Amino acid sequence: MGARVLEHCHDTKTQRVMMDEILQSVCMLAQDQYGNYVVQHVLEHGKPHERSVIIKKLTGQIVQMSQQKFASNVIEKCLTFGTPAERQALVDEMLGTTDENEPLQAMMKDQFANYVVQKVLETCDDQQLELILNRIKVHLNALKKYTYGKHIVVRVEKLVAAGERRISFLTLHPATA
Repeated sequence: MGARVLEHCHDTKTQRVMMDEILQSVCMLAQDQYGNYVVQHVLEHGKPHERSVIIKKLTGQIVQMSQQKFASNVIEKCLTFGTPAERQALVDEMLGTTDENEPLQAMMKDQFANYVVQKVLETCDDQQLELILNRIKVHLNALKKYTYGKHIVVRVEKLVAAGERRISFLTLHPATA
């Protein structure tokens, strides 16, 4: 409903007032069964500075938000529509500050957050992908024991196979690269 109101409101002042309200309430809206659609709409169709405000407000809560049914969809949109620098900040938060990868490990086993991890694998650049895959590979056998971890295992195995095919192609056909 809220996203529809945004789409059909053509009065600039009213739009600005509504956007200010949305941006003030991002964390609450992201977790709401209907409000999350409003935040997703702004991430997808809003102005770059509005997107950035949303991502900044969610930064620091990415792991917890990813583990919630509605907010996890918002985090996926942040990854899809954020700038490369914003995406990097989100990924850094998911990887954590130690080599133990605790946030990432928890996310890979979670019923909602595993989809966020899969979205990271889809949206990150090659350098990030290599780092994340190396972090995930350490936990592959353990992940196979978890219902939601299995989704990550399948995705990683496909990416590794695709990467190996790409490398062997480039080795066989260096002139086309």
